[in-house]
Amino acid sequence: MDFPFSILKRETFFQLLCVFFAQRWPQQAVALWRTGLLLSFLHICTCLEEECVLGVVGRPVSLPCFYPQLLTFKDFSIEWRKDDKVVLRSVFENSRNIEELSADGGTLSSNATEAGDFSLELPAVDPAEDKRNYGLFLISEANQSDALCTVCLRIAASFSRPLVRREEAADRGNDTSFYCHSAGGFPEPRVHWLINHTAEPPEGSVRTVAALLPDSYLYNITSYLKVNVSKALSVSCAVENALLNETFTSTSYGTPPSKVAGRASEAMWIFSTGLSAVVGVMVAAGVGYQIHLDRVSKRKKLEFQYQQNKRGYKRSRLTDDAESIVETEVTMVESKESNV
Repeated sequence: MDFPFSILKRETFFQLLCVFFAQRWPQQAVALWRTGLLLSFLHICTCLEEECVLGVVGRPVSLPCFYPQLLTFKDFSIEWRKDDKVVLRSVFENSRNIEELSADGGTLSSNATEAGDFSLELPAVDPAEDKRNYGLFLISEANQSDALCTVCLRIAASFSRPLVRREEAADRGNDTSFYCHSAGGFPEPRVHWLINHTAEPPEGSVRTVAALLPDSYLYNITSYLKVNVSKALSVSCAVENALLNETFTSTSYGTPPSKVAGRASEAMWIFSTGLSAVVGVMVAAGVGYQIHLDRVSKRKKLEFQYQQNKRGYKRSRLTDDAESIVETEVTMVESKESNV
């Protein structure tokens, strides 16, 4: 592990000072040497890399600091600081926490004197605390150590599910405008638009405005998209919060046939099919009835002709019989005359 030059310089100076004290005042030099060993150990521990803790707005958060080496001391004081401001001070005597003063409602972990857990418990956080550095310091009567633990705090808050609205205006030609709004999140999010779930809109067609609320430090985000798309195509707006690894998406599905319209179309199709079937049956019945009428008319016509022919036959037969009778009577008269 590489140590900063300033730390090595302080340690070298302290060693030289201890040698000087050992030559002049041997007994005092032993105590000074022990103190030097402790401070050197604290310097080494504070060279660890700073870590960040994510806090969610309105929820409690714990800033971790495990330092069981402090339990070897009976009487000591510690301070938690936010940047340069003291937010908590605790005094320990005989390994017991006898006094604790807090500025922001923070408290030490309940396992401080048992497991060396000196974590700072904050009841709630807000966006104003984002990117603040916290440190735990050991305080003695005349000296102050470097930070035993350092923690950076990041703040995040979830955005609401975006509201997407489609606006079509005749005076804008073929372009369609889309409006996407999401509120109450932190930090400022990324906004993504997708056409038909896959294609990105053309460059320059998107304008996004983020408004920081002065009271809560939360963001309201509004994004506008103006693009030439078909009414049937879907357009999606996604709001991404990278810190929380959250992405909320809403989609405008254009104007496809709705379920009601689909049912109406289905009912219309059934009605038209039924109507066509009824008309077909009526036409078939009409044609059949017309054929029946033609057959009846033809039969009546044939019967009439038959009756006419039959009457003519009877008349001609009566005429032949009359002529035969007349001829017979004439023959008889002539026979009588010849006899006379």
